[in-house]
Amino acid sequence: MAIGAQNSFVLRQGIRREHLLPIALICAFSDALLIGLGVAGLGVLIQQNALLLGVTQYAGAGFLLIYGALAGRRAWQGEQLALEPNGRVSLASALAACLGFTFLNPHVYLDTVVLLGALANQRGNMGRWFFGAGAAFSSFVWFFGLAYGARFLTPLFRKPMAWRVLDTCIALIMLGLATSLLLQ
Repeated sequence: MAIGAQNSFVLRQGIRREHLLPIALICAFSDALLIGLGVAGLGVLIQQNALLLGVTQYAGAGFLLIYGALAGRRAWQGEQLALEPNGRVSLASALAACLGFTFLNPHVYLDTVVLLGALANQRGNMGRWFFGAGAAFSSFVWFFGLAYGARFLTPLFRKPMAWRVLDTCIALIMLGLATSLLLQ
């Protein structure tokens, strides 16, 4: 699993211990839905339409570059999240951000619908559905593990340098993912 925009949002919320159950559920069910669409053939349709694939790739690269630039700016300026309760984000704001990172990020579609759909459809009629179910289950394990496991990192992230390192890593990963999309 790559730490992309959606995963870094879940990780940051997990460190803050805010709204973990709804965020993990939205991410996992959204992945399951998108994986199901890919297994059902939407990924093949996107791959066969050069214009749609190109738009998805360039939009995904743009999204990742912007998110990476924001993470880079946070790292440069030394911004960090408030871990105290008075810095809490409302549930509505957290859910809106989660839905945005999930459905407005074209890279999510490339990973779930196109890539996993293509891998699933190589396994025959019944095998593709077993593959899709396994991928969806793995997504649930991943998002719940990320959301609830991040709390173990809270002591580390009380230090401003830890946020700088995390944001620098996120910025570099986003730049790398955007570059890989542009080179395809």
